[in-house]
Amino acid sequence: MKEKKELWDLFTKREEYNPHILDKYSRFPHYLSNNRNVFEPKVSKYLVENGFKPEYPDGKKFAVCLTHDIDAIKQRYLSYALNSVKSCIKGDIKGAIKYPTYAIDKKKHPYWNFRETIKLEEKYGATSSFYFLALDPGERDYNYDLQYIKDEIRFIDARGWEVGLHGGHRSYNNYEDLLKKKNKLESFLGKKVIGYRNHFLRFKTPETWELLSKAGLKYDATFGYNDCAGFRNGMCHPFRPINLKTGKEIDIVEIPLTIMDCTLLRDYMRLDFKSSWNLTKQLIDTVAKYNGVITILWHNTYMLDEYLEFYEKILKYCYEKDAWMTSGKEICEWTNKL
Repeated sequence: MKEKKELWDLFTKREEYNPHILDKYSRFPHYLSNNRNVFEPKVSKYLVENGFKPEYPDGKKFAVCLTHDIDAIKQRYLSYALNSVKSCIKGDIKGAIKYPTYAIDKKKHPYWNFRETIKLEEKYGATSSFYFLALDPGERDYNYDLQYIKDEIRFIDARGWEVGLHGGHRSYNNYEDLLKKKNKLESFLGKKVIGYRNHFLRFKTPETWELLSKAGLKYDATFGYNDCAGFRNGMCHPFRPINLKTGKEIDIVEIPLTIMDCTLLRDYMRLDFKSSWNLTKQLIDTVAKYNGVITILWHNTYMLDEYLEFYEKILKYCYEKDAWMTSGKEICEWTNKL
């Protein structure tokens, strides 16, 4: 009974209800959690060992949910100037010339890489989700206008990849802001949006799930730690969350986030590439063992140089393990059929 209670508390994230301490973005980070073994999906393990046997299309053993948060499509003008100067110092004249061209034509900037990403994923028989911000000028982290990239958004959708909403800093806890941004993105896309992830992984348990459901979204892919890879509530399978305050299931599918690029490599865990790969491989193998779904977040700003090579290494490894690599939308629709 004690084990079951501990698993229930982990699954529902009881510890995140009315916490006394949060980080500067009002997030509940891993370092505050009582669950120290975040690399083991304890709840999913228990379910599988007790008869849960998920199935995937074409007999695949496990699935990979590939996602991209589009935070920025350009850099600040000062960044162009600094990069140009750095290239000059290195004697890279070609590099020095290219940065001013990015300032003139944003579509030449390496962050404008949606079609290249699609082409790379096609190489491995994969599709993915692109989550776009729908911010207005003056809002925090505003970087682009949907009007400017509407053709790319519609191209992504027409190719069979998913366009989802990347909620702003207030959206996770403000229904009016959430609905406004959802409607705005839908007006440019020309169809309903069902998938969601909040900017900076801002999330409030269980209120954010309730707001997303109320707004008509069908799934969320935010629920992971910003400061550590792994399984936030012990699940490596999509699930419908429970609101402990009401005792009721919330009408939304959560596809929990497992790995974010900047968590591993730069901002939080600060692992080198070798250690990052070893952990990534461990998490993929663990999810495959329990016939689960591993969710990967790779920003368009990380689709460059060695970070791009790392992402392709993930695709290649999962392809060789015969994974179903697809979008959040496809995972959600498949989950709802079961």
